[in-house]
Amino acid sequence: MKEQDQNLTNIKWHSLTIDRDKLEKMRGHKSIVIWFTGLSGSGKSTLANALNEVLHLDGLSTYVLDGDNIRHGLCKDLGFSDKDREENIRRIGEVANLFMNAGIITITAFVSPFISDRNKVRKIVGSEDFIEVYCAADIKVCEKRDTKGLYKKARLGQIKDFTGISSPYEAPQNPEIVVDTGSLDLKASVEKVISYLNKKNLLQNDSR
Repeated sequence: MKEQDQNLTNIKWHSLTIDRDKLEKMRGHKSIVIWFTGLSGSGKSTLANALNEVLHLDGLSTYVLDGDNIRHGLCKDLGFSDKDREENIRRIGEVANLFMNAGIITITAFVSPFISDRNKVRKIVGSEDFIEVYCAADIKVCEKRDTKGLYKKARLGQIKDFTGISSPYEAPQNPEIVVDTGSLDLKASVEKVISYLNKKNLLQNDSR
């Protein structure tokens, strides 16, 4: 038996009396995971933050998990190889699931380049609670923005395994929402996400 399997036999899931259902009722709205994916520079973090502001002002319980921020703490031991990217997204998926089970609308902004990794998170969270938002800005637009200068460094060979240049990005095949962040302004992008969430009755706040 593998060491990992042995460890699993020695632990038991502890059920809590204050569960997700009770927390959702307390907060007055459903908890979900809104997963923004797209190339570096596609506007994921900007859109996630703007959406968070709108939902917060509407009295909803929210939190943003941002790729760069997570790399400063939880995943600072990981690099950018395919294996490390997979582990990075796995950890975030588990954390997002914990936040969701705390009754919080959890907004994430990660390149998350591989379909298989995003599908694993969808399985962790549950397909009915996982809203994949594809920030579909063209790579030319992303390079033009390049606020961090990353694309330039990648093309000069100074950054290895950079998504879109030396490492692939697999666009979502059936995302819940596609936002053309290359052409839509921020307000219109937020409105597109909000419109979808309202259509699915995911933002009802019965406490008001």
